[in-house]
Amino acid sequence: MMLSPDQAEADLSWTQSDPETMLNGLKSAGCTSDEPAEGEDRAKCKAEQPLSREEKRRRRRATAKYRSAHATRERIRVEAFNVAFAELRKLLPTLPPDKKLSKIEILRLAICYISYLNHVLDV
Repeated sequence: MMLSPDQAEADLSWTQSDPETMLNGLKSAGCTSDEPAEGEDRAKCKAEQPLSREEKRRRRRATAKYRSAHATRERIRVEAFNVAFAELRKLLPTLPPDKKLSKIEILRLAICYISYLNHVLDV
């Protein structure tokens, strides 16, 4: 980062802060402990300030319980997705009938098969 000669030293205060200045900043933010906040204490300190909607969402999503529930929902969703593809695959004619097809191949074959059936109905 290049600094211009006319830039005020006040603009650089964030780079040159000492522990005392940081502690005063924490106290003014609602933390009254003389020791630096760590772990859960830091969360309590910040909890005193009103949290934004995004910050609340981030904290909720950071819990192990939430992550576990989300992973379970995702597993169920993917399983249902795969079952739907398996059902669609059973309806499509291929040679040999047990040929392994990718999901995109199943979709393309389904499009062609639907077009063929529409053509048969129109004739």
